[in-house]
Amino acid sequence: MTTMRLGARIFKTGLAVTLALYVAMWIGYPSIAFAGLAAFLAVQPSIHKSFLLIWDQIQANVVSAFLAIVFVLTFGHEPFVVGVVIMLVIAIHIRFNKEAIIPLAVVTAIAIMGTPTDDFITFATDRFLLIIIGVLSAFIVNLIFLPPKHENLLYHKIVSTNEQIIQWIRLLARHEADHRTLKKDIGKLKESLFKIENTFQLYKEERNYLRKNEYARLRKVVLFRQMIASTNKAISILKSISKYENTIHQFPDEMQDLIKEQLEYLTNYHERILLKYTGKVRATNDEVNNEVSVGKQQLTDTFLIFYEDPETNRADWTNSIPIVALIIEYSDELAHLDQLVDGFFKYHRDKNAVNVSEKQL
Repeated sequence: MTTMRLGARIFKTGLAVTLALYVAMWIGYPSIAFAGLAAFLAVQPSIHKSFLLIWDQIQANVVSAFLAIVFVLTFGHEPFVVGVVIMLVIAIHIRFNKEAIIPLAVVTAIAIMGTPTDDFITFATDRFLLIIIGVLSAFIVNLIFLPPKHENLLYHKIVSTNEQIIQWIRLLARHEADHRTLKKDIGKLKESLFKIENTFQLYKEERNYLRKNEYARLRKVVLFRQMIASTNKAISILKSISKYENTIHQFPDEMQDLIKEQLEYLTNYHERILLKYTGKVRATNDEVNNEVSVGKQQLTDTFLIFYEDPETNRADWTNSIPIVALIIEYSDELAHLDQLVDGFFKYHRDKNAVNVSEKQL
C-alpha cells in the first residue's frame, strides 16, 4: 500500500484558496470562485519569490482590468474581443519579461469580460477586487505559513541521487551491472538532477534579512553549487564507463584494477564529504588529501606508460582518454568540495548552522 505525503506547496495552496474564499464571502461577493482561482495561481514556492512577484501580480491585474474595461466599453462582449484582449495581455507581459504572471493576468481579463451585464463598471470592479483578494491571500499564506526548508530538501535530494549513481558506478566497476536497468535508471537520474537544479534555484533565491544569517546562507549556496557539480561529474563517469565498458575490459589487468580501486576510493570519499556536512564525519585529515592526490597521479602515470608502449593499440586506448580524464576531474571536484566543507565549519562556526534533519521515509 502506498502513502502520499502532503507537501508544503500543496498545503500552502489549499490554505491560500481557503483564505481567499472566506475573505470574499465575508465581504459579501456573490461569485467568490475567482478569488480562489487567483490564490491558486499566485502561490509561490518561496517567500522571496512571493515578495518579488506580488507587485508584478498587482500590476498585471491592473493592466488586464484596464484593457478589459476599455475594450468592452468600446467593442462590446463579443468572443473575438475577448480573444484580442488576451493576445494583447500576453504580448505585453512577454515584452516586459513577465511570463510568470501571464496566467493570472489572463484570468483577470476573462473574469471581467466573460459575462455580459448592464452595470458593467460595477461588475468589472468587483471581479478585479476578487482577483486582488486572491493574490493578497496567497501572499499572506506564503509569508506566514510553512517557511520552505529548501536546504533540507536539497541536501537529501543530492544524497539520494548520489547514492544511486555511486551504486551503479560500483556495479559497473565490478562488471555486475544489468545494462537494461541501468539505461532506465540513467534517465531517472537525469530527471533527479533537473529537480535538484530547480530546488537549488529556489534555495539561492531565498533571503535572510539578518545580515549575519545571510552571509552564512551565501556560504552554503557556494557549498551546494559544488555538491551539484560533483554529482554531475559522477553521473558523467557513470555514463562514460557504461559506454566504454568493453574497452575497459581490454585494458591490462593493472590498469583495470587501478581504475576500479580509484573509483571505489573516490565514491567512498564522496559519501564521506556529504556525511561530514551534517556533522556525522570529522574534518578531513592530510592523509586523506594525500591519498586523493597520489591516486590521481598514479592513474595518470600508469595510463601514460601503457599508452606510450609500442605494443599498445593506440586506437583502443584513445577511447579510454575520456574515462581517465573524468576520473581525474571527479577527484578535483571532490577535493574542492571537501575544502569548502572544512572551511565552512572552520570559520565562524557559530554562524554556519546546518539546517538538515533526518530524511523522513
